[in-house]
Amino acid sequence: MTSPYVALSHLGASTLRLGLESSEVVGLRWLQAVLAMGELTHEATLMVAEKAQAALDAQFLIALSVVSGRAEEAPARTVALYRRRVQANRHRLAPAD
Repeated sequence: MTSPYVALSHLGASTLRLGLESSEVVGLRWLQAVLAMGELTHEATLMVAEKAQAALDAQFLIALSVVSGRAEEAPARTVALYRRRVQANRHRLAPAD
């Protein structure tokens, strides 16, 4: 079994990466807005819909963790969910090399 201190440090590192990746996505969205690439209204609508869906999915993961008796996994599973969503956005928004 993993030490609670190790699990907490992994959660902290994952949360830090989420923050850095999120900042990159925000920067990519600003770049699109400045360069007026694509339909900005579409991107704004998509962003709001994605955030709402991610919040619902996170609530589901938390409830599932609690009901299954593994509530301690809820924070890490939630951060992992958000990181997957942010990484998908980064991949979609990043200019092709």
